[in-house]
Amino acid sequence: MAREAGVSRIAYRVSLVALHREDARAGAARLTQAGLGSRVSGLGSRYAGHRRFPPGIHKRRPVRPADEATRRRTLGRRHSCSQSGVNMKIIGVVGLGNMGSGMALSLQRGGFTVLGFDPSPAAGAALADAGIGLRASVAELAREADALVLSLPTSQIVEAVVNGAEGIAANGRDGLIVIDTSTADPESTRALAAVLRGKGIALVDAPVSGGPKGALNGALTMVLGGSAQDIARVEPVLAALSAKRVHIGDVGAGHVTKLINNLMCAAHLVVAGEAMRLAEAAGVAPEQVLEGLNAGSGRSGVTQTNYPTWILNDAFDSGFTMKLMRKDVRLAMALAAQTGVLATGPLSAEVGRLWAASAATVGDDEDFNRIVQFIEPGRA
Repeated sequence: MAREAGVSRIAYRVSLVALHREDARAGAARLTQAGLGSRVSGLGSRYAGHRRFPPGIHKRRPVRPADEATRRRTLGRRHSCSQSGVNMKIIGVVGLGNMGSGMALSLQRGGFTVLGFDPSPAAGAALADAGIGLRASVAELAREADALVLSLPTSQIVEAVVNGAEGIAANGRDGLIVIDTSTADPESTRALAAVLRGKGIALVDAPVSGGPKGALNGALTMVLGGSAQDIARVEPVLAALSAKRVHIGDVGAGHVTKLINNLMCAAHLVVAGEAMRLAEAAGVAPEQVLEGLNAGSGRSGVTQTNYPTWILNDAFDSGFTMKLMRKDVRLAMALAAQTGVLATGPLSAEVGRLWAASAATVGDDEDFNRIVQFIEPGRA
């Protein structure tokens, strides 16, 4: 008898599941077989249209889209609308130069409404034609946007954009988040983050590599500084801009990493320039030497990318100038001095000195790869 009662209870529960899966006929058949038709008479009408399920009956998971591509698109749409309860729909971009304009277009392709500001009207003209909404001030952007992306050349300009009367701190609404893609002084970044925090505004430092082409194609690499929560909030924005992202640590850590990266790149360019002059002097074609280097341990991003893309072909059109790289090297030298590392880093100090000395013969507007041709006066 106990066994029959157990079977009856199981049949009863199974039949309820069938009914609530809109399979009334299958459920009715099971009930009839179990002799339980009278116990559940009218059950289907009782729960018809009712949002809650009877005790013990669990709502099915939503059926996934038929294919993986559709599922990813669905998840992407959900992700772009809201993250941690904060909508990310309107993104403002401050600075519409070579990098900022490409990022604005990548964000637009990512499904965001994109607004922009640049003090130069000419910088935004082409973007306006592409559907980017231009604003007359940073203040307007700060009041409208869910997140702001900064693409600015120096820490001093970032400070003015944040602290000015028409800036972010004075005009941004509570809950706004700022993504600073500039290469900047980490101490300045930390100070600005503290100011903004007092206004209910978060800051993530997200300096980038990849140049204008990477910005336009949404294929940048980002090194991130900020809280895990803030970075999660803007993940849809970061994903639209970059192919690779590395969370380094708290605010300022991204800028520390970027300065170290650019110091190493600056050193690699100087050494590679000397190495190629050595190859020619020894009667070996630089192209062949590079092929050998890139198969061995002496390879670097400079030998693998910079030389074939911008140097060997005499293009020198990377979109990144000597002025900007000199600024980054100066910031790296300042960081090394502040931390006491410069005194024990003679090679870094020499790289800094050579880049500063190059200003005498290599103009600010020249491509930064021109440093490979630099020979200090008096040494030739």
